Amino acid sequence: MQTKNEYFMYAIVEIAGLQYKVEQDQKLFVNRLKANIDDEVTFDKVLLTDNGSVTVGAPVINGVTVVAKVLDQVKGDKVIVFKKKRRKGYKVKNGHRQQFTQIQIVSIGGLEAPKKAAKKAAPKKETEAKAED
Repeated sequence: MQTKNEYFMYAIVEIAGLQYKVEQDQKLFVNRLKANIDDEVTFDKVLLTDNGSVTVGAPVINGVTVVAKVLDQVKGDKVIVFKKKRRKGYKVKNGHRQQFTQIQIVSIGGLEAPKKAAKKAAPKKETEAKAED
């Protein structure tokens, strides 16, 4: 349980087409990623962050990333798919095991606001130089 003094930053991230609510040091299973074990993967499609104040992207928040470490590549439980049509003699039984990647969230953040401010400051100087001429 969290008290008023404790606050955990979280983010909503799009990973492999699905949206997940993630917190720092959280472990979760996502659809198979093309990465090796112990690789660090960066997700830049951050849709929402909350670190005391909620920031909502339109559709994503620029400059915010989530870094995760790949722990394992695993298979899920077997799922049986059984199809049957009554009175036709048609029965098909198939199954599959979904492939997952287990990841652990290392960090949430990485705002690059100062870089954007520097880009905005450059055009102002050009207009001042034109005014002096």
